[in-house]
Amino acid sequence: MAGGHMKYRHLSRSSSHREALLRNLVTSLFKQESITTTWHKAKEAQRLAEKLITLGKKNTEATRRRAHQIFFEPTELVPKLFGPIRERYLERPGGYTRVLRIEPTKEDQAESAILELVDGPKDMRFAMTAKTLSNLPESMRMNELTARNVKKVTQFRKEGVEHLRDMVERMREGKKKKWDDRTLLGPKRVYLLEERNKRDMHFPEAINDGELPNPVKLLHGGVLQRGTKIWNVRNIVERNKNKAKEVARSREEKAQSKQRKISEVLQLD
Repeated sequence: MAGGHMKYRHLSRSSSHREALLRNLVTSLFKQESITTTWHKAKEAQRLAEKLITLGKKNTEATRRRAHQIFFEPTELVPKLFGPIRERYLERPGGYTRVLRIEPTKEDQAESAILELVDGPKDMRFAMTAKTLSNLPESMRMNELTARNVKKVTQFRKEGVEHLRDMVERMREGKKKKWDDRTLLGPKRVYLLEERNKRDMHFPEAINDGELPNPVKLLHGGVLQRGTKIWNVRNIVERNKNKAKEVARSREEKAQSKQRKISEVLQLD
């Protein structure tokens, strides 16, 4: 309906396909703790991931059954949800996941994002805050924004300050070893066959008048090559047709002679 309010993103899929997509994304998220996908898919999967962690914090028989229905690999992920992940977020009132915009990772230039579980081993904001602190001279104080980020990444993390200090030290050591000079991987390929398809495509080229612009397959076998003179096409087709008739006639004669030999053998018996 025109002007109607959309409650959620349909993602250009049917209801069943959309549900399977989000279940697959959430399964990968709880398995890897950080995934890269498009911005819109990440925002929709974030809602389902937050609900799952809320179910894990309630820790009842009903919530366990519901989690079994959502995960594609429940035997592996349900114990993880009601075990270490529940313990991680037991004191956190909300905001268990984070969506970070990144540059498009694929050739189709779709808006990309990272969906991650906060306070986990792959927490991107935690790593970026440590990276910022490692680039600061030890004598310089951090600014207000950096101090706010430090509070965010350590407030509900167990031994968060100690972990942050350890990561800052490791990054300073890596800076001395010139880790930042390493060559990164290129963007992911979406159209893997694009180059081959371009080679196979026909682009019009300049050709002399009176010549065939493209190869032509003949009905009786053979090919008229590109550049064949048009006035010579009829002669080539006639020769090809006569050759095909001769081949068919010789096959028929061989078959008839073979049949005669078989009949003679049968008469002798």
